[in-house]
Amino acid sequence: MRNYAAVVWAVLALLSAMFPFAVFSETSHGRPYTRSEAMVPMRDGVRLHCVIFRPEQSSPGELLPILLDRTPYGANETDAQDLNDQMPELVASGYLFVMEDVRGRYGSEGTFVMNRPLLAAHATSRDIDESTDAYDTVDWLVKNIPGNNGRVGVEGISYDGFLAAMAGVAPHPAVKAISPQAPMTDVWMGDDFFHNGAFRQTYGFDYVQQMEAQKTDVRVETRTDAHQDLYDFFLAHTNFAGAAEAAKMDGLPTARAFLTQPAYTPFWQAMAMERRLTRVAVPTLLVGGYWDEEDMWGTQAEYAALAQHDPDHQLFLVLGPWYHGSWLGDGRAIRTNVGTLDAGEPTAEEFRRNVEAPFFERYLKERSGFTLKAVASYRTGANRWESYSVWPPADGFRTAKLYLAQGKRLSFDVPANLHSERPDGVAANYVSDPADPVPYRHRPIQSTYAKGSQWYTWLAEDQRFATTRNDVATFVMQPLDHDVTIAGDVTADIFASTTGTDADFVVKLIDVYPDSAPAPDAGYQLMVASEIFRGRYRQSFEQAAAIKAGEIDEYKWSLHGVDHTFLKGHRIMVEVQSSWFPLYDRNPQTFVPNIMTAPKGAYKAQTISIYGSAGHPSHLEFGLAK
Repeated sequence: MRNYAAVVWAVLALLSAMFPFAVFSETSHGRPYTRSEAMVPMRDGVRLHCVIFRPEQSSPGELLPILLDRTPYGANETDAQDLNDQMPELVASGYLFVMEDVRGRYGSEGTFVMNRPLLAAHATSRDIDESTDAYDTVDWLVKNIPGNNGRVGVEGISYDGFLAAMAGVAPHPAVKAISPQAPMTDVWMGDDFFHNGAFRQTYGFDYVQQMEAQKTDVRVETRTDAHQDLYDFFLAHTNFAGAAEAAKMDGLPTARAFLTQPAYTPFWQAMAMERRLTRVAVPTLLVGGYWDEEDMWGTQAEYAALAQHDPDHQLFLVLGPWYHGSWLGDGRAIRTNVGTLDAGEPTAEEFRRNVEAPFFERYLKERSGFTLKAVASYRTGANRWESYSVWPPADGFRTAKLYLAQGKRLSFDVPANLHSERPDGVAANYVSDPADPVPYRHRPIQSTYAKGSQWYTWLAEDQRFATTRNDVATFVMQPLDHDVTIAGDVTADIFASTTGTDADFVVKLIDVYPDSAPAPDAGYQLMVASEIFRGRYRQSFEQAAAIKAGEIDEYKWSLHGVDHTFLKGHRIMVEVQSSWFPLYDRNPQTFVPNIMTAPKGAYKAQTISIYGSAGHPSHLEFGLAK
């Protein structure tokens, strides 16, 4: 199928180059569309490939707005059936849909640059970035597509979300609304490639090959055994340098950056969107999922940056019980191979019908019906939509701390000064062994986008496979005698020491269902929030520093936003561990200048101590409903 599709794409691209408006008939179950293609000139002479969908059943003389999605994943990959299936509400309303290949991808000319940095100025016609390409594209579309009303909306998910955000930085006057959804915002700080300095090894390994090894994103299979457990593959190759060499990908541009610039260098900082978001130039609808395995951080980071610059109240945020992009489905449940998070209602359909479609209708068609004041969040556990004036929510919540106490207990009370049974204040010890790292999901672990991969839903997997391990410190409360609701950012503030000179810390906040819950939820351990922090960056993300063995240090980082009710009879659990493999590369636990090339001998088992005393009160902090 891939080879056949490639031939068809090549023929269509050739026809499009010969005839700027080559028109093709396209049918679907739903609203039919006429499909055409064009090569759109940019200011530097490079031409970008566009696919244009015009609804066939529109009123005579009706002028429609344009809805643009710029993508590195192939404009020809979208057809009329996709539009009807994935955005039926927008299809019913009526738009001219345009898909565009970004530079260097699929049918577009030029050179592809991963997350091309935004330039400070555009002094010459050759100073291009994704904001100028969006501007030039919109300028051409409104002048050359018959029957448009002169208004353009830009939306997209993931990389496309990053591109939608770029369209709003210095927007064309015709751009009246944008919706960055799960946008890649800072791929080092908390999105695709690193989280707080810890390298997302399997994802970076697979994604970079798909994006940079060829002009399309055909999945690249580099292992001799396509069914090999990636846990075994990466363990056998010691570090990312070894795995990259085995895959012959160490010459790809982003792979070279991984290998040579593991810290938060100017290279990564230049890609970061949030530091350039200094105004809400057009109405903006940000969308994200609480169980997004790829870009959970980006949505909330962009909101935090833009909320400071929104005098006209044109910024809106929706957070739902979804994994990456699953709001294109019905959003009723996240089903994993072990455990299911069930929202009990079609949350994605509700979002599209009640928020997304009215948002674009208001700003692109000047219709009434968009009622969202600021923030809509789906509260899991209680299973209902909530409306807030700001995120994190303030009204009705107070700041609370949940302490990791001695005896592996959790408490909302400040720990006693010192406990006689543990005069050192240690709440838990465990041995972290790089030779036997904690898997991040149930094994076998398939490559990211392989057929049957469990990648998409792993954040909702039952955590009992990890809870029983000796290298996971588990703190748990007694069953709750009342509902407990938390919302907003969850911050981990952990006091710890290690016998080594480097360490990773993973903290997971878990909702433990009662054993009496109906099958298959009996005993289910649902991660509500989780995140990793690489210890060498405790002082600065720009410069790594060794940890002093045996010395107590404080590690503080965000586990991201939540909106969740722990129901009566459930238990609240917090787990701390020092590996999450192979999604994150192993920390050798012996300080080396570059973990990407760490020698095998540097990987050593170390004892990690987590403290829980008045002097060193490890805890989580969040908004607690009053």
